[in-house]
Amino acid sequence: SPARSALAPREAAARRKGKTRRGRGKARSEGLLSKQKRSRRMKANDRERNRMHHLNSALDALRSVLPTFPDDAKLTKIETLRFAHNYIWALTETLRLA
Repeated sequence: SPARSALAPREAAARRKGKTRRGRGKARSEGLLSKQKRSRRMKANDRERNRMHHLNSALDALRSVLPTFPDDAKLTKIETLRFAHNYIWALTETLRLA
């Protein structure tokens, strides 16, 4: 139609954009996209769970070498890191003064 041919190239492209797809491959169905998102989320959750397991294992190993009183008291994560920092500083100062 004459009105359509009078559109600027950008406007014509913008109108086409909604109707046609340019790029690689076919348009994906909503069900497939939902399944892929779910799969990605599950994989991300697994990675995060493993990361936290490794972090907790490392903190447990650190707690086992720190002198604590009483022995049955479990330090929190931040307490463990602060205690380790202060303990290393104290040992360093002891060596420096010796």
